[in-house]
Amino acid sequence: MGATKRGNGVVAVAGVVGALGAGGAQAVDLPADTAEAMVHLYNGGGTKAYGPAFLVRKSMADRVSVSGEYFVDMVSNASIDVVTTASPYKETRNEFGLGLDYVVRDTLMHVSGTASREPDYDANTIGLDLTQDTFGGMTTVNLGFTKGSDKVGQKGVGFFDTAQHWQWRIGATQVLTPRWVASANLEVVADSGYLGSPYRVARVFGATVPESMPRTRESRALKLGFVGDVTPAAAEQGGEPSRRSVYGDYRYFWDTWGVRAHTLEGGYRRYFGTNWVADGFVRLYKQDHALFYSDDAQTPTTYITRNRQLSTFHDASVGAQVTYTLKDVPGQYNVKLDGSYQFMAFRYNDFTDIRTGKAYSFDASVLELAMTANF
Repeated sequence: MGATKRGNGVVAVAGVVGALGAGGAQAVDLPADTAEAMVHLYNGGGTKAYGPAFLVRKSMADRVSVSGEYFVDMVSNASIDVVTTASPYKETRNEFGLGLDYVVRDTLMHVSGTASREPDYDANTIGLDLTQDTFGGMTTVNLGFTKGSDKVGQKGVGFFDTAQHWQWRIGATQVLTPRWVASANLEVVADSGYLGSPYRVARVFGATVPESMPRTRESRALKLGFVGDVTPAAAEQGGEPSRRSVYGDYRYFWDTWGVRAHTLEGGYRRYFGTNWVADGFVRLYKQDHALFYSDDAQTPTTYITRNRQLSTFHDASVGAQVTYTLKDVPGQYNVKLDGSYQFMAFRYNDFTDIRTGKAYSFDASVLELAMTANF
């Protein structure tokens, strides 16, 4: 949803820097009462996806908050995987989510569940997250667990297999100075069941064969980050409208399939007056291919895939976000308009476009427009 879906890290800067500017970290609080509507558009690599999303969150008795969200993806797919092995298609994915937050002293407990429906894929998840403030609010510890259960199908066949997913999360955020915050997060994921696609084929000696994937996978990801208030002393006298902040993240991913990936991201935020906030960010990603990936295998093996997401590739992204406060009544409510745009360039080292015989590459963009009311 809007800020929660983008995941570029810039959105989180304002809250952290706001707490630093107030002179110290705040105790754990319930999420703000919110109503949000968003529309998104993705276009790249022959695939278009668009649709609305809605989020409503309301607190009760100062300790409990409930939320509900609805997300729609209307997909028109003519990607290279589709046009080289099948025909373009259109489908719609609907996702529903419910959440419950409960505060006990310095601990915030969050329970959530989602259900996603596609014509040939059903996914359900339940999750539990705990956030604990310690050392007078200077250190925040996060623990989380998510269990996912999927039903895998194929058009003309129906549902024929399942997949299970377990995810464990642990992290900590530390206030270093009144202006700087550092964080570290570790994620462990275990997957089992049908982990491939019934529509994807591999190539062996130039001939197409059905993809054959392992039925288990374990992965880990370590992410280190920082957020800092870099408002100049002269501008600081102007208060909140002049604030500026930066952030940086590094993430390392590795798994039992042999994939190794690095992500580096940095962003900048600045207030312009009392109503405008602008964000910008750059993201770089690079990964090695899976052990059983091959563009055109020359030796038959137990497992074989030509999934380009498991190949050797890199991508670069640049994005911007602008937020305008349409109405603000202190202590009562505020209404904000939000727009963001992200451009991405993907370059594949060992995945060939069989139509041209050259290494495949494509560009993509994401546009999001949202209206948010906090009350």
